[in-house]
Amino acid sequence: MTVTILQVGLIVTAIALILSVILQSKGAGLGGGLTGADTGSVYTARRGIERTLFRATILLSVLFFTLVLLLIVLS
Repeated sequence: MTVTILQVGLIVTAIALILSVILQSKGAGLGGGLTGADTGSVYTARRGIERTLFRATILLSVLFFTLVLLLIVLS
């Protein structure tokens, strides 16, 4: 029962992580594309939704890794 719940949680987390990464790649340079800012620089400041999406991606990856470790231990 517990393993099944963890597996479902892992699938949901994986899908959310994939969507988060895809949205980040599509959202790269959204602010600079409209204003003509330099989009070639490596270091850009994340503001607003970009920062939130970045932090959500990190959180989802940590959650994914934790769920995988829990499933390995319980199996």
